[in-house]
Amino acid sequence: MEIRLADYTNPQDQESIKTLLNAYAMDPMGGGKALGQAILNKVLQDMITFPGAFSVLAFVDGSPVGLANCFTGYSTFKAAPLINIHDLAVLSESRGKQIGAKLIEKVAEEAQKRGCCKITLEVRDDNRAKNLYLRAGFEEGKPPMEFLTKEI
Repeated sequence: MEIRLADYTNPQDQESIKTLLNAYAMDPMGGGKALGQAILNKVLQDMITFPGAFSVLAFVDGSPVGLANCFTGYSTFKAAPLINIHDLAVLSESRGKQIGAKLIEKVAEEAQKRGCCKITLEVRDDNRAKNLYLRAGFEEGKPPMEFLTKEI
């Protein structure tokens, strides 16, 4: 297994990100709908220039099987940067093999290099991956918090 930071300018990494992100979107936990090619292309172009964006890729036998798309934020209460894992996806046939845990470890390593105070993520309450996050040291806020959205 290989876990590494993606190179957004590398065509193979670009294809790996698009394939994995689309597989995640088609999964019930990602909404169950494929992303269009225009969206996938725009995501990659935006990630190249978006400040603090980075992705971690997982490969088994040279094939992409896992992805973490991350963005740097800022904690005003800690006066330090933080990393938000926006997407964490492992192909269904590769789940249960510690790939998600290894992706999180690599994100944590990168967060430490960047001087971050914490890593955040959001997870659906019905997502079985929540157990992975709890085992990796994530916990609900105290008090528990909700993630609200407003489409604009």
